[in-house]
Amino acid sequence: MKLRCTGLFTMLCGLLAAGLTACALVTTPGVEPSPTAEVGGAATSVPRAAADRNSATESAPTVALQILAFNDFHGQITAGRTLNDRPVGSAPVLAAYLRGAALVETTILVHAGDLVGASPPQSGLFQDEPTVAWLNLLANTHCGPERRMDPRCNVIGIPGNHEFDEGLDELLRLVRGGNHKAGPFLENLYSGAHFPTICANLVDVETGAPVLPPFVIKTIDGVPVGFIGAVVKDVPTLVNPSGVKGYVFLDEATAINGAARRLRSLGVETLIAVIHQGGRQEPYTGDTRADAPAVRGEIVDLVADLDDGIDVVISGHTHEFTNAFINTRHGVPILITQAYAKSAAYADIDLVIDRGSRDVIRKSARIVPAWADAGPGLTPDAAAAALLAEAERRTAPLVERRIAEAAAAIGRAPNAAGETALGELIADAQRRAMGTDFALMNPGGIRSDLDPGPITWGDCYAAQPFGNAMVSMQLSGEQLYRLLNQQWAGQPRPRVLQVSGLTYVWDEQRPDTDRIVEIRKDGRPIEPAAFYSVAVNEYLAAGGDRFTVFTEGRNPVVGGGDLDALIEYLQQLPQPVTVAVDGRICRLH
Repeated sequence: MKLRCTGLFTMLCGLLAAGLTACALVTTPGVEPSPTAEVGGAATSVPRAAADRNSATESAPTVALQILAFNDFHGQITAGRTLNDRPVGSAPVLAAYLRGAALVETTILVHAGDLVGASPPQSGLFQDEPTVAWLNLLANTHCGPERRMDPRCNVIGIPGNHEFDEGLDELLRLVRGGNHKAGPFLENLYSGAHFPTICANLVDVETGAPVLPPFVIKTIDGVPVGFIGAVVKDVPTLVNPSGVKGYVFLDEATAINGAARRLRSLGVETLIAVIHQGGRQEPYTGDTRADAPAVRGEIVDLVADLDDGIDVVISGHTHEFTNAFINTRHGVPILITQAYAKSAAYADIDLVIDRGSRDVIRKSARIVPAWADAGPGLTPDAAAAALLAEAERRTAPLVERRIAEAAAAIGRAPNAAGETALGELIADAQRRAMGTDFALMNPGGIRSDLDPGPITWGDCYAAQPFGNAMVSMQLSGEQLYRLLNQQWAGQPRPRVLQVSGLTYVWDEQRPDTDRIVEIRKDGRPIEPAAFYSVAVNEYLAAGGDRFTVFTEGRNPVVGGGDLDALIEYLQQLPQPVTVAVDGRICRLH
């Protein structure tokens, strides 16, 4: 079957035929190939010259491999992002950088998860098909809906937790193709990703079989290179658990190490792990430094547990800069990168492989910002620009509709107690819509601030892009105490819920299972045995973000959408809208 191109896609298919330079790659028969692209950001200008790559011939003692990687794109096909107060990113700008950086035939593009999800409306309203189509534009002519396994295809990706926001079935549709029930959108028939998606730690409970290919092998100038994928194992706590029911997310290091052993049994010694998990590091410019600032976060222990044979880890998830060497438990250094998020940058990774041992003998990386006001950013990619223009044209009537006026910024930045202005606004909107005593909102569900001036439908969508329904339930006072203590207990980091209708006091010096000092309603302490009506979004109602007490709620009732509730609430407020934190959350010590 040939790709059907209609309207805009008739032109894009011709542009797609150009793609990036075809890679001189071969994969082991029967194993899916791995293309790629990952975002980074904290260096300057454009990557090193092609002469520095030293692409080898079959007779040379070494082989050069370039990997361009980005992570956490989150459907950011539109402009508007900044890094260090300078404009960065968008699909046309990042595409221009990636095309310009691919200087040798052995360049591979990798994305390290969260390609989609929590996206701007220009992508999200079309089920993020425009974002997948954008990455398809960077694939070479050997990639395609019927040629994902072609050994010469130059792109590979892995799932992040946000790929599971609407369940595994929707993830697989985005990967494999087929029109959504609300489609068709820009492409009919939607052809899916033209590149493979790999993941070693997602398995079916009943069969124990991996849902996606765990790894792929490419042969670079006669040397095999293995790419292993893994997603953060906490996916069931980060998405609606019903969407991944029947599947298990294994420990990342255990799954990667098992795949590494399998690859070595096939004669593969150069091993690249692509992991949707990350850490934090102070940014710097230039090549990887031996004395680089320390990396902090969960990725450190994860990398320490990896097989000593892993050469590179391409990471994501935390939306941070990373360019460092982290040692395994046995003192073997692994190069790790992460390139911010949302089209801001990419990682330019250089490997030199010994042809005799088939292993890496030199490795280095740079995180390169995709500046929109300099270099390739001044000449955005034409195919990506055409795709974006069509998505913006189709969504403009809805996205640009004016909803309200903000007197000042309404933001997500928390005060010392964890309270935020936008969180309070959203909680108030949900309590009003559901007619409950209380409402609680998870901070991770709030993705963008509301700026001063006109508030549009698109601004509200950007703040709440997940399209959750609201749910009311009955919780006792005792359950509310346990629930609010779950903001710390069992969490990888504090998750302070935004509240409406109640106030509470917490003490950081108390144990994380007992930090709530008091909860009040209308100025009076709540009664442990009394029941109160509570509104939350459906993600929290299912126990998302490890708030399992919500699953104990009585008499759940599903209401309307959270986005509609916010819009309707804003419209009835006095204009211009003024929102400020008002002491609903009080922190002791």
